[in-house]
Amino acid sequence: MPRSDNPLIVQGDKTILLEVAHARYAPARDMLARFAELEKSPEYIHTYRITPLSLWNASSSGLSAQDVIAGLQEYSKYGLPNNVLRDIEDYMGRYGRVKLIREGEELFLFSEDPILIAEIAQHKRLQPYLRGQVGVDRLRLDPAMRGHIKQALVQIGFPAEDLAGYVDGEMLPFALRPLSLEGRAFALRDYQREAAEVFYAAGSSRGGSGAIVLPCGAGKTIVGMAAMAQLQTSTLILTPNTVAVRQWITELVDKTTLTEDQLGEYSGLQKDIRPVTVSTYQIVTYRKRGATQGSIEEYPHFSLFNARNWGLIIYDEVHLLPAPVFRITAELQARRRLGLTATLVREDGMEGDVFSLIGPKKYDVPWKDLEKQGWIATAVCHEVRIPLAEDWRMNYALAAQREKYSVAAHNPRKTPVLKALIERHAGDNLLVIGMYLDQLQELAAQMGAPLITGETPVRERQILYEQFRSGAVKRLVVSKVANFSIDLPDANVAIEISGTFGSRQEEAQRLGRILRPKSDGSIAHFYTIVTRDTVDQTFAANRQRFLTEQGYKYEIAYENEVLGAR
Repeated sequence: MPRSDNPLIVQGDKTILLEVAHARYAPARDMLARFAELEKSPEYIHTYRITPLSLWNASSSGLSAQDVIAGLQEYSKYGLPNNVLRDIEDYMGRYGRVKLIREGEELFLFSEDPILIAEIAQHKRLQPYLRGQVGVDRLRLDPAMRGHIKQALVQIGFPAEDLAGYVDGEMLPFALRPLSLEGRAFALRDYQREAAEVFYAAGSSRGGSGAIVLPCGAGKTIVGMAAMAQLQTSTLILTPNTVAVRQWITELVDKTTLTEDQLGEYSGLQKDIRPVTVSTYQIVTYRKRGATQGSIEEYPHFSLFNARNWGLIIYDEVHLLPAPVFRITAELQARRRLGLTATLVREDGMEGDVFSLIGPKKYDVPWKDLEKQGWIATAVCHEVRIPLAEDWRMNYALAAQREKYSVAAHNPRKTPVLKALIERHAGDNLLVIGMYLDQLQELAAQMGAPLITGETPVRERQILYEQFRSGAVKRLVVSKVANFSIDLPDANVAIEISGTFGSRQEEAQRLGRILRPKSDGSIAHFYTIVTRDTVDQTFAANRQRFLTEQGYKYEIAYENEVLGAR
């Protein structure tokens, strides 16, 4: 029951404040993680928020409104606001009031509340998929539209519990190795095992679809392999780029008993379809020039989704999922689906589509918790603010709004600051990351460092990454192609010179490039160089929001402080 010495304050706006230094912080945090979204986690007070989506995620994992309320009462300083109690009961009561069930080849929406069935049947969002009513308690629906139906029901406000089940797919017996091919001991970490088990749910229809949220460097690929090992089925893996494809294949060969002839790469370079096939979002969303919109020819590589009897589809970096893949996923609801990501934040607000089409968030761990346990590196974030070059101010003032960021990002006063930071970290493994290719080309030439962009051949990228891992190359200049799924364990300094406007996703992913635990236990440093009093500073504030909510602090420095310290 509420006590003044408890660590939580539950507020009427559905935010929850958690005192970090409290003796009961850890159990209260674990309780909140099951049904509330972490919004901010600075040093002393963490802020969570209860939302309909967070409550529906909790319901999908088997939590009841009574469980949520009891947990809040257990750790709250004060009584719970009445509106919060009512909303918890109301929203959680909606999940599962309608259920998708399959009988033979037919799909039905069932409810014990016939009036609710009558109401939903009249809703314009569901009517395109309606094939008639059967009695008072169920609707017959188009089985090919299972995902679209789930999307519609989330939009209506009554998310369905999907009990229609999954196809098993082709059997694929294999195991995780106790020793990697290189002879190193290999075992799942506790949180990786828990994440895979929560997803699998003992093989029941209540599992088999959902998203696992873990920080960059925490081993999301390992979670994917653990889920595959539990299901023992043919698997399609979608990734952001070809380098990520190769890394998945390398990891699978190294840590499982799968053989190379069981693993296929389906990319722009080769198109092998095997029991486990790894592809990219880019290739499956390739559009044939001149094809009629909505025709079979529009996305010719969509055929990959039906090329084998897949039992599992893994979406690596699921927060990047492009709209066409959402579309095809809506039609793949009979396949088990696992999303892997460091953050479900999407600037387009399509988190609800991830919930309805991939599945609910099944597992989440705060970044700072894994940092404290030593599973990811300790990182310090810095923002260096510099003035706009005097002779550029008029260019900026007169630039069209859409051009202002480019002018600010190209500020020539960034270069001396960059060079000073490189000197400061002369012995470190350093990445310079940016958005504009002309800027990166110029900086790479001045630094005498290799440049990796989208135009760099995959083979050349792999060679450069390997040279960086071995220490033969200590500095790399990289474009946004290096934002995702690049394994550079000893990278310990990243300097961001420009970014994709205000993208929180990108900032998190770029910090993630340096979060692998360091062999020497050293601290990682992430710098972003920002032009003051411009949209560059405005975008930087938004970019940093997700990381500051995870507990990272940005130490602010100015140009003279960096240059004066040389």
